[in-house]
Amino acid sequence: MRLKEDLPYTADEDVSEMEETVSLQSRYSNAHQRKVVVVGYALTSKKTKSFMKPKLEGLARNKGILFVAIDQNRPLSDQGPFDIVLHKLSGKEWRQILEEYRQTHPEVTVLDPPDAIQHLHSRQSMLQAVADMQLSESYGRVDVPKQLVIKKDASTISDGVVEVGLNLPLVAKPLVADGSEKSHQLSLAYDKYSLQKLEPPLVLQEFVNHGGVMFKVFIVGEAIKVVRRFSLPNVSMREVLKNAGIYRFPRVSHAAASADDADLDPHVAELPPRPLLERLAKELRRRLGLRLFNLDIIREYGTRDQYYVIDINYFPGYGKMPEYEHIFTDFLLGLVQSKYKKRTTY
Repeated sequence: MRLKEDLPYTADEDVSEMEETVSLQSRYSNAHQRKVVVVGYALTSKKTKSFMKPKLEGLARNKGILFVAIDQNRPLSDQGPFDIVLHKLSGKEWRQILEEYRQTHPEVTVLDPPDAIQHLHSRQSMLQAVADMQLSESYGRVDVPKQLVIKKDASTISDGVVEVGLNLPLVAKPLVADGSEKSHQLSLAYDKYSLQKLEPPLVLQEFVNHGGVMFKVFIVGEAIKVVRRFSLPNVSMREVLKNAGIYRFPRVSHAAASADDADLDPHVAELPPRPLLERLAKELRRRLGLRLFNLDIIREYGTRDQYYVIDINYFPGYGKMPEYEHIFTDFLLGLVQSKYKKRTTY
């Protein structure tokens, strides 16, 4: 048993001792003697840089949380012991390692299950959970854009678009959403004759005018944080008729500045209702089996309550989420406290 009932942990003397440079084995031993929550993390170098910031690690130490980097060159079962494993690595081999670890270490919380994460790596299945939901329309309607999946032959795109009744312009996105730069590349197609220039596998979504503002909804367990981001501007019918070809864009939400402090039309800037987001997040947590993800949501321009979920990302850029250090550390403590209470119940 690695956690007693006196969390959250705040002992100044122990914190100072934790900051000393000692051997990894000693750190584990000391941590468990002091009932510290040990979080092993396996992240890409880019994610480590953006997420594992000094402020987060300092706050975590003050709350009794110790982050330990997982050595990918050593067997995972030989490391730790961990209370929580936090990860965002890709590859079949890593998924297999994690699944085996979960089977042999059921006492450890793995964030999140590899099989559940896989559903978000394909834009064909990513939005299905939203499409299948039947939320009441008390606070607004949530849908997904009409879309078409093209896996191989680009020459069939035009016929497919006509067959399913997609309206131009169309947003083209790579089918694979693995977090790479390529997976975030967007194109806007104005005419059906240019569609064959696109490179499958891809997803075509009807472009929905939304006033050039997108809402990024960060979800950390039951916590929700919303920020505004500039997005693609509205496209008029005149522009559709006048323009032709494929226009490629950089990663929209990544390149764009925050729109939170911009002087925007109040109807465009108004955040989605909190009750709507809470119900949406709760239902998606259940359906996806995930606790760390974000939603990209837009509001159809000219409406007040018609929303579309256009993307879902696992373990997004929390480093850009306001107050993420406090939200994330509270979440980690809550996970371990909850598991400890369940154990003592039996």
